[in-house]
Amino acid sequence: MDFALDDTQTEIAALAAKVLGSPDDPWRALASAGLLALALPPELEGDGLGAAEVAQVLTEVGRAAVPVPAYAALALGVLPIEALGTPAQRAEFLPPVAAGDALLTAALNEPSAPLAAEPAATARAGDGKWLVSGVKTAVPYAAEAARILTPVSTGHGSAVYLVDPRAEGVTLVPTPTSAGAPEYTVRLDDVAVEESDLLFDRGAVAALHRFALAGALSLGDGLLAGALALTVKHVGERTQFGRPLAAFQAVAGQIADVYVAARTVHLAVTSAVWRLASGLDADAELDVAAYWFATQAPAALATCHHLHGGIGVDETYPLHRYSSAVKDLGRALGGAAHRLGRLGERVAG
Repeated sequence: MDFALDDTQTEIAALAAKVLGSPDDPWRALASAGLLALALPPELEGDGLGAAEVAQVLTEVGRAAVPVPAYAALALGVLPIEALGTPAQRAEFLPPVAAGDALLTAALNEPSAPLAAEPAATARAGDGKWLVSGVKTAVPYAAEAARILTPVSTGHGSAVYLVDPRAEGVTLVPTPTSAGAPEYTVRLDDVAVEESDLLFDRGAVAALHRFALAGALSLGDGLLAGALALTVKHVGERTQFGRPLAAFQAVAGQIADVYVAARTVHLAVTSAVWRLASGLDADAELDVAAYWFATQAPAALATCHHLHGGIGVDETYPLHRYSSAVKDLGRALGGAAHRLGRLGERVAG
């Protein structure tokens, strides 16, 4: 089943594509166009929209393979704080992101535990504050963020705290990424956080994971679509033995495989995001879409590189931006084996 975009989502996608195709600083251009304020409530000069509309921005960012912190700021920061935060938290943290002046991010992964539902990191009461300890891995833009949304176990369940990366007890260790985007291992040693830095929802960790998955998959959907379009253009224009590469049966079959992978991921992602935005249970759909992306996207990008030949590994040609970002997203999701395991647990349960 396909899910058509409504008029608002179509307009957002078109505006994002136009902005990202301009020569201006893309992050400032997104802010100036109001595309970072879509999910802010009207009282904060936002549009009062939600995950479906933000997903269109992330998809277009992926389609253009623009290296901006949209996933961290919007999916890991704005959406969860808007949904779970207090009015004071929204007023403090969301407008600066919408203006392009600040970032937010989240610490979803722990050593050998991607998107841990029961975090090993802990928060305990002490001296009128909460003391947060633990290790988080693969945290995008941690040093640049105003706050890191940090899932912890409290002894009475799980919670999400807004941790200042500049607070005493926080150690940031830069870690490499395929695309070169900033990423860190975050070590927390009795970091003091106020009660006001708690996201007040007993399901906050699960909600944060849903927004993270929806955002990563929307970005990945765009990356696959963009790489496909780039490859279709190349094989249609590049000639061999006096014929376009696309005229050869072997090439046509391979590009068809990439198309099937891209469409499969697109339909799975669109279904999951639609359910999340509609307030329906989207967990199963998100897990299915994450598995399809983690398994199909790397192989599809490898085919795109193969069809480009030597030009595909030229750093002045844009294809490497797509494949590098797909690698980083797949790792953030836990990889194909982890996603398959999650689906197995769902079936067994």
